[in-house]
Amino acid sequence: MGDLSSRTHLDWLESEAIYILREVAAECERPVLLFSGGKDSVVLLRLAEKAFRPGRFPFPLMHIDTGHNFDEVIQFRDRRAAELGENLIVRSVEDSIARGTVVLRKHTDSRNAAQATTLLEAIDEFGFDACIGGARRDEEKARAKERVFSFRNEFGQWDPKAQRPELWNLFNTKVYPGENMRVFPISNWTELDVWQYIAREELSLPSIYYAHERNVVQRQGLLVPVTPLTPPKEGETPELRTVRFRTVGDISCTCPVASTACTPLEIIAETAITTITERGATRLDDQTSEASMEQRKKEGYF
Repeated sequence: MGDLSSRTHLDWLESEAIYILREVAAECERPVLLFSGGKDSVVLLRLAEKAFRPGRFPFPLMHIDTGHNFDEVIQFRDRRAAELGENLIVRSVEDSIARGTVVLRKHTDSRNAAQATTLLEAIDEFGFDACIGGARRDEEKARAKERVFSFRNEFGQWDPKAQRPELWNLFNTKVYPGENMRVFPISNWTELDVWQYIAREELSLPSIYYAHERNVVQRQGLLVPVTPLTPPKEGETPELRTVRFRTVGDISCTCPVASTACTPLEIIAETAITTITERGATRLDDQTSEASMEQRKKEGYF
């Protein structure tokens, strides 16, 4: 067994996450792992490797693509899935728009919330009873209310006041047809833990997680990247800044932060002293309130 006192906090977090992944594989009939190419889902892939290799994963990978993702992230997503030799399912918000199940006011609107509809459609299409994701409780207050195994009813809805107990790491995975679980193996990790694990495991990430030059404008206290989807508004002057992304998502609402950190160790040093959560510092659509995120989650958002 070895000397337990020599295990680091990352070893304990890793062991917990592997245990959760194996519980999903043992208890659920048709699970899927959500993989976007972002840092948290990259960590999940490494944990799945440690849980199930040399065999194949007992579940496919799936990405709900908004159609407004950064090219670097999509290219990395496809390359990493190919390297692992695992099946990657991609379902697009664009297809939901074409079907009329998602209606936006204009093409440039944020599609983050719209992902919920496409995700529920994919769950119904494939009959998934568990979706494994990289959400963490430290991201924001609504996520902190979720259990590791988060039950969703037949409408894909989440009720934060009616969650199942998880005493002594005993997870109730029972679902009826049409119901499903959202499972979060790294719930107890922090952003700092994730970067320490990336450094320890020498994990590759999309290049935009590291310092690079990009045209941005200052808006609502954030650095908004200048893109065809997010052009400067009247009175805004683009400036070339050295930035990096703490989180990646829909271009229309995801912002970088000023940074010169080019390595995981440099990012660890920055993260250790920051006082603003990654979503609070980088998401235009999270600048409203905890209640808005909670409502989106109740409607099926991951």
